[in-house]
Amino acid sequence: MKDLQGLMKQAQAMQAKLAEAQEKAAAIEVEGTSGGGMVTVTLRGAGELAKVVLDESLIEPGEGEVIADLIIAAHADARRKLETQTAELMKAAAGPLAGMKIPGMPF
Repeated sequence: MKDLQGLMKQAQAMQAKLAEAQEKAAAIEVEGTSGGGMVTVTLRGAGELAKVVLDESLIEPGEGEVIADLIIAAHADARRKLETQTAELMKAAAGPLAGMKIPGMPF
C-alpha cells in the first residue's frame, strides 16, 4: 500500500509540473521567416498568429501571390519552432515518464 501512495504522490507532482509546462507553453512566442527575411510572422503558444511583418519591397502591384506564398512559408517555419519548444517543455515536465503512453497525459 505504501508503494501505491508513493506512486500517487509522484503522479500528482507530475500533473502539477505538466500544468506549469502548459502555462509556459501558452506564453511562448516564436518568429518564422521566409524570403530571406522579407516576411516575418510571430506565433503565440497555441499557434495564434500574432504579427506579420512585410519588407516594403514586396508591396508592389502584382506581388500578391508572392506575398501570400511567403506568409505561408514563414507561418510554417514559426509553427515548427513552436511545436519543438512546446514538446521540449512537456518532455522536461514529464521527467522519467516521458515517452510512456499514459491515457490522459499530453506527452
